[in-house]
Amino acid sequence: MNNREKMYVIGIDYGTDSCRAVITNAQNGEEIASAVAQYPRWTEGRYCDAANNQFRQHPQDYIDSLLAVMDELATKTGTDVLPFVRGMAIDTTGSTPCLVTEDITPLAMLPAFAENPNAMFILWKDHTATEEAFAINDLAHSWKVDFTMYEGGVYSSEWLWAKLLHVARTAPEVMAAAASVIEHCDWMPALLTGVRSVGDIKRSRCAMGHKAMWHKSFGGYPSDEFLAMLHPELVRIKKTLGSETWTSDTIAGYLTAEWAQRLHLKSEIPVAVGAYDAHMGAVGGGVEPGVLIKVMGTSTCDMIVGPLSVGKEHLVKGICGQVDGSIIPGMLGYEAGQSAFGDVYAWFKNILMWPIEQVLPQTSVPANIREEAEGRIMPALEKAASTIEPSASGLLALDWLNGRRTPDANQKLKGAIIGLSLGTTAPMIYRALIEATAFGARAIVERFVEEHINIRKIRAVGGVARKSPLVMQVVADVLGKPIEIVASDQSVALGAAMFAAVVGGFYASVPEAQAAMQPAIEAVILPDPDHVEVYNRLYQDYKKLGAFIEREFT
Repeated sequence: MNNREKMYVIGIDYGTDSCRAVITNAQNGEEIASAVAQYPRWTEGRYCDAANNQFRQHPQDYIDSLLAVMDELATKTGTDVLPFVRGMAIDTTGSTPCLVTEDITPLAMLPAFAENPNAMFILWKDHTATEEAFAINDLAHSWKVDFTMYEGGVYSSEWLWAKLLHVARTAPEVMAAAASVIEHCDWMPALLTGVRSVGDIKRSRCAMGHKAMWHKSFGGYPSDEFLAMLHPELVRIKKTLGSETWTSDTIAGYLTAEWAQRLHLKSEIPVAVGAYDAHMGAVGGGVEPGVLIKVMGTSTCDMIVGPLSVGKEHLVKGICGQVDGSIIPGMLGYEAGQSAFGDVYAWFKNILMWPIEQVLPQTSVPANIREEAEGRIMPALEKAASTIEPSASGLLALDWLNGRRTPDANQKLKGAIIGLSLGTTAPMIYRALIEATAFGARAIVERFVEEHINIRKIRAVGGVARKSPLVMQVVADVLGKPIEIVASDQSVALGAAMFAAVVGGFYASVPEAQAAMQPAIEAVILPDPDHVEVYNRLYQDYKKLGAFIEREFT
């Protein structure tokens, strides 16, 4: 390939735990090189308090991890690749907002707030704002205009206004120091392109539409009168947001000379308006009308698109919003999901690891026993759980360990397991947890179908989809539908690369980029007819258990 044929773009994917960079050939979607770096402070568990649902990330983690992945890519590729990158797009988790100064400096970057969690990015799964979310819902549902109508009718503690309201109530000194707020997916493009004024930010349609109650029919965000009833500081912050939002086929700006040098790229590369990881991941997975993309990781996001409404827009109840252009510009993007999926399995692994971490270090056991055990527990559980027939254990679990995102967000809800006996084993519990997450997935699919959203095909992307055959088989059995597995470990970053290819001038639209760069389907998981029948019965029990827990314990 000569230099004129080097059509390279880069997708930067900020997940819950790490930053991933993938260089892609825009001609065909081929991965040229990739690198991953963990967030240093996050890895140490700093600024988090899981018992109180507090999960914060320091902005310096995002910078350090980005520099690390780009240094690694420079080492891997030398001068053959990075100088020929012609477009960049960035996705992040969300809603993950942070309070900033007028020049868009996160407050945690200031000495006065360097160790203050309220001045940091509030991660999507932070649920400290549960009471605030209920206050927003109570007000919205009695207001003359229900500003949650395009958010599924239920506002979540995972989203921007609830988190801001919580900071305003509990840390007024932090709120007072802020000029505005910014989502992580907007901060990265602004940082890299030299935007230094709040008024110059191109706010993501994806982020603000799904999580901040932005809609064109409102003229932007909820009214000043509505926000003032919650807290006057929200009105002040709203005035800094503008009234426009942008889709991610739009150029946010161009890479500055300083950042180009630090990232080993050429300056003036176009950088796309940011978006959330699941939305760009859906594009990387081949989303189109009728194709539901399940982005399966620590949580899940279920994404689908449909045509823009003619006349009055049909509102889908209990999802995470429907937004014009949030996934594919020119189409309505629908988002749903589960607040915990892979996190449910990680929680159980941590439970099993407790004696190894807390007891064995005090003995003469070799120091590497923890690493060996951690690496072997999940494969061993998967192997043993795969031999257990559905319903054989007598266990039934709820997947609400981090609350319920959809249908009908309620972060006060908790998980549960019933049917335990002295004969219950760890693999039985693990299988029940897998089944619970699959039941949660079914509830989402059923809500879409009930609301007349056509689903003709289900496709899965993400780490869980490719790494756990048991999980995918159980999900297929519970849904009673085939599930296509996308042949890429980098579907989210690949989706970002598709947007980079559009702003880089290789393609005129996102669907054109998809057609050229989309990965193949590596497998189709077919439901086992015998298991489908059993799970149809168990799913009814799951719904009964959920209704009981919701009624009696919230």
